[in-house]
Amino acid sequence: MGADREGGARRRPWRAAAYTALGVVLLAGCASMPDSGDLRDVESTPRQDTGVRVFAMPPADDATPGEIMQGFLEALTSDDPAYDTARKYLTTDAARTWRPERSATVLANGPSIETDCRAGNREVTNSITCVLTGSRVATVDARQAYQPADGTYRRKVHLVRDAKTGQWRIDELPDGVVMGKSDFQRNYTSVDKYYFASGTSVGEAGEPVAVADPVFVRSKVDPMTQIVGSLLKGPTSWLGPVVRSSFPTGTALQKGVSGLAPDDQNRLTVPLNLKRSQVSAAKCTEMATQVLFTLRNLAPTLESVELQGIGGHRLCDLTEERAESAAWHGSAKRPEYLYYVDGKRRLVRMPTGSTGTGSVPVPGVLGEGDRTLQSVAVSRDEHSVAAVDDDGASLHVTPLKSDGTLGTALVTSKGATPDERLTTPSWDARGDLWVGDRDRGAPALYVVAHGAAKAEKVAVPDLPGDIKDVRVAADGVRVALVVEKDGKQSLLIGRIERDDRTGEGPSVVELRSAAPDLEQVSAMTWAGDSRLLVVGQEQGGVQQMRYVQVDGATLDGPAPGALPGVKAITASEDDRVPLVAYSDDGIVRLPSGAQWQKVDKDGMAPVYPG
Repeated sequence: MGADREGGARRRPWRAAAYTALGVVLLAGCASMPDSGDLRDVESTPRQDTGVRVFAMPPADDATPGEIMQGFLEALTSDDPAYDTARKYLTTDAARTWRPERSATVLANGPSIETDCRAGNREVTNSITCVLTGSRVATVDARQAYQPADGTYRRKVHLVRDAKTGQWRIDELPDGVVMGKSDFQRNYTSVDKYYFASGTSVGEAGEPVAVADPVFVRSKVDPMTQIVGSLLKGPTSWLGPVVRSSFPTGTALQKGVSGLAPDDQNRLTVPLNLKRSQVSAAKCTEMATQVLFTLRNLAPTLESVELQGIGGHRLCDLTEERAESAAWHGSAKRPEYLYYVDGKRRLVRMPTGSTGTGSVPVPGVLGEGDRTLQSVAVSRDEHSVAAVDDDGASLHVTPLKSDGTLGTALVTSKGATPDERLTTPSWDARGDLWVGDRDRGAPALYVVAHGAAKAEKVAVPDLPGDIKDVRVAADGVRVALVVEKDGKQSLLIGRIERDDRTGEGPSVVELRSAAPDLEQVSAMTWAGDSRLLVVGQEQGGVQQMRYVQVDGATLDGPAPGALPGVKAITASEDDRVPLVAYSDDGIVRLPSGAQWQKVDKDGMAPVYPG
């Protein structure tokens, strides 16, 4: 997709002297810590373009405690694979026990150092305790999962002076790394790992449904090997309860494997610690599918993957084309039509590839009858339509064919006004239909199995307000909710848990914010396997449109062009399809590389299948 949709390349800046002939940047601590005062910022590096790797400088002889602290913090933001230079700022014991991979703490700016560090012995000052402080933005855990955070960061770091050498070194410090937001954006990149929805298959062939699990890896430290290792270790803890991996427990890369990269024919070989007897052909195909889907994030031209076992034996190989038929993948499903409600309140459609503005009524009662509509959702196979009546009180499902009938209402609302009744419905890949009831007296979230069964109420424990909008992900294991409390509307992502074997009702659990800095969310849609497009406002700000990730991470690059008065928006997981919005100008669309174009001044409620 063009710059309007994707935002171009990430910018990865650095403040340091660049040895361009070597393709390396060396870092030295550029500020010292005074003997007295309040706080001194270790400034987060401003972002700029660079194609070089960054390495830190080791501690200088007779460096002061302030210089040791500064140099260590700079070393945390380098591209040193094992943080070997950072360990040189530590005592031998501390260097052996420190575990930088356990977490990353992201601060709004670089960490500040208490400049008047407390001496352990004020008569013979051979030890000092310093404190790192800052405002937390996010954390990345040991499984590389990102989570927004707030509040004050405050951690103690203890330094000692070696009795023999007289050199200051850090001997006590917390595990993990800490850095400012811009340094984090330069050092880390978000990559979607792929697993399969537990107990779910779709289509006549029973394809498993691929689920994206975003994590952050160090962008210039062998990212392909990193992400394959992360994939093999399993999903993040939040997603883990509802997905499965086809890799046998304990699967890992063979010892010493690094530098994974496709060859000149865009083929990648992945050596695993498995024997042929441990993996069936079907399971191996699923394993290779997980690898291929995951690595295309980093290598878009990757065409095939071969999995090797112990002794170099080929376990299986898989081409990109075969992978697309081995699993159901939301971003690989190009919708055939765009649908919306026209000025006569009928359902109409137009081909997604159309450059014109002509639309035609859909076949059946919703396009050819006299039924007036408020909102609709078209099933992902484009065979059925869920429609909310013009007054918002009832939900019906009908086939998309000329002889289709409307049938009885599957869900009804008794809300006082249309705005207090049913939300826009939403379909997942397995054919289940989701809708919210905004009735202030009896608010609820419902799911209709396969769009035909009796509506089932969905439990949402710890819901922090009233549901105003609902969009289920294609994978059927995540749902986006707009929730209102005290006049503010926030975007939350919940995990869908259901046990089809026991008949227990479904629930949406562990809600988390996907846009923590927006206090008013007026419209949203899924726009990728782990990405949403949101229309909203920051505190005291104006309406804006931006992409957000399900884990709450900020996505680089420009948002779609400004559009006044957006009331609804739709996108496809396939990013080649134009964005479409309902605004003050009616139905408008945003083709790749172009400006917003008017489609139908009287239209409303645009949707792609889903």
